[in-house]
Amino acid sequence: MNVLSLPIATAYTLCLVFGTVGIVQFAGIDIVRRAYLRWGYPAWTVRLTGGVELLAAVLLAISSARPLGVALAAGINFIAVVLLLKNRAYLLALPGIAVTAVLPLALLPTY
Repeated sequence: MNVLSLPIATAYTLCLVFGTVGIVQFAGIDIVRRAYLRWGYPAWTVRLTGGVELLAAVLLAISSARPLGVALAAGINFIAVVLLLKNRAYLLALPGIAVTAVLPLALLPTY
C-alpha cells in the first residue's frame, strides 16, 4: 500500500510553493519588479531570483537531490526574509519564516 509520508508531502508542497513563487518572479510581475527597484536592486535581479527558486523547486521534487534543494531553498528564504525585515515589510516576511520552519521536515527519513 502506498502511503504519502510527511517528508514527501512536505517536499512536494514546498516544490509547489517555490515553483509558484519562482514563476511569478521570473515572469517579472510589475508589482514585484517595482519593489526590487524601490529597494535599490537592478531589474535583472527579479529573473535571477525566480530562476534560483525554480531550481530549488526542481531539486526538492527529486528525492536524491532533495538535501541540495532544501539547502538552496533555505538560503533563498533566509535572504528573502532578511530583505523583507530590512525594508520593514514584517507581514510579508511571515510566510517566509513559516516556510523556513517547515523545510527540515522534507529531510526526515521515509519508511
